[in-house]
Amino acid sequence: MSGTTTAAAALRRRAAGAGANRWVVLVVLCVSLLLVAVDATVLHVAVPAVTEDLRPGAMELLWIVDAYPLVCASLLILFGTLGDRVGRRRVLLLGYALFGVASGMAALADNAQVLIVARAMLGVGGAMIMPATLSILRQVFPDRRERALAIGVWSAVAAVGAAVGPLLGGFLLEHFWWGSVFLVNIPLMLVSLPVGRILLPESKGDGRGPWDVVGALMAAAGLFAVVFGVKRLGSGEDVTGPATVLPLLAGAALIAAFVRRQRRRAHPLIDLKMFARPAFSTSVGCIVLAMLALVGLELIAAQYLQLVLGLSPLETGLRLLPLTFAAMAAGLAGARMLRRFGPRRMVCAGFCLTAAAVVALTAMGGKDNCALLLTGFVLLGFGLETTLFGAYESMLSEAPPEQAGGAAAIGETSYQLGAGIGIALLGSVMNAAYAPGLSGVPGVPARASTAASHSLGEAYEVAAQLGGPAGAALRHAARHSFVHGLHVTLLVSAGLLLLGAAMALRLPRVMQCEPAAAVDLPAPREAAEPRVSGLKV
Repeated sequence: MSGTTTAAAALRRRAAGAGANRWVVLVVLCVSLLLVAVDATVLHVAVPAVTEDLRPGAMELLWIVDAYPLVCASLLILFGTLGDRVGRRRVLLLGYALFGVASGMAALADNAQVLIVARAMLGVGGAMIMPATLSILRQVFPDRRERALAIGVWSAVAAVGAAVGPLLGGFLLEHFWWGSVFLVNIPLMLVSLPVGRILLPESKGDGRGPWDVVGALMAAAGLFAVVFGVKRLGSGEDVTGPATVLPLLAGAALIAAFVRRQRRRAHPLIDLKMFARPAFSTSVGCIVLAMLALVGLELIAAQYLQLVLGLSPLETGLRLLPLTFAAMAAGLAGARMLRRFGPRRMVCAGFCLTAAAVVALTAMGGKDNCALLLTGFVLLGFGLETTLFGAYESMLSEAPPEQAGGAAAIGETSYQLGAGIGIALLGSVMNAAYAPGLSGVPGVPARASTAASHSLGEAYEVAAQLGGPAGAALRHAARHSFVHGLHVTLLVSAGLLLLGAAMALRLPRVMQCEPAAAVDLPAPREAAEPRVSGLKV
């Protein structure tokens, strides 16, 4: 019986790969990913315009910004595993529709509450789209060599989306109102929905046993609480208060209960045995560490460029573009590097290259050094994308095809958690190294020094209020302390990256490619029929 099930699953995979034009499918999936990646960052430059128009309170503004990533991160496992059950293409197309409706709702929002709800709906749509793109890619490219190339293109598009978001938002705000940053999604959705329905093949897991609804809700609630607590830690406000500690404890308890429930079920939502495979668990850990370094460093680098070097937001974005271009190049070259060097050496070398770039950037000071920044950002982008590519490819290849949605959701959740933890951890290190340098500045009252110790931006505001020699002294001390804190943070990041390099030594030495030559042949009639019937949503 098990042999028949395995043969049927292989037949479905062969039909998915042979019956569809794989590379056209890849283009459709990349457009989906680009949309979600752009929407994650496009709002950042529109916050001042939204604040001026809708007049949200401090808490409302926080939820306008955070509702999307919070909801998206918490629902990735729910919708990733649901796609394994009911069909990944079906979940993806529903995500398209919801994303389009939510975009229109956000663009036309006339108060903060409506915008928060719309952003949360965008998070639901994003959680339906993101794991589906990777799991369909896993299904359509059964040959690992072709899949590696496809993941390289996929990851390069993700890097482009993250960088294009602020630039696109800035362009739209110069010519239109702030709602245009959401309205631009609708034409893309109107094209993606019918094209995806026609071109994308349907695929699902083996469907054994009922879908664990209670487990899915436990995972969603636990992840929401953990990500919320981590974001509170990263904000630096009331980090030991109940609003931060209680969500973290509740989230950890729910996730622990979810893990215990999955171990006891005959047909679990996520097969935790995947984590027993060294390549899978190591890849997940590498994704967390890589994102921890990337997001924290990008945030601090942006502050350095604007507040220390005095660059405008547009100039800051342009300075960070080499990082994005280097990441694109690493994604496109990733498949060739993986075949030549193997997962272990590729991921380990990526971590080491990133650590070297981070150490080199400790030479940054109070004056602009274009050559140093260009070199450091290029090495940083190439090294991190090399690491992420190798880790994602190894993780996805280690997962059973019937668990592709759950594996993709685990990878994306690791990505989101790493980003949140990176902001919290590196931000805390930065603050701890920055604040002591502002105590005892000559001529500056203790109250002013305390207010200035929160951030460099606040220090500049306090210095402007003081004026005269005291203000100038405080401003100079704040800049000096920030640069010192930046150096300490970079060294901590380098240590974490070297830890990732040591972890990567558990990955396989060579890229093991299963034979899949039959996928390139036309599908036989009996194998093609399930794919045709699966075109109906």
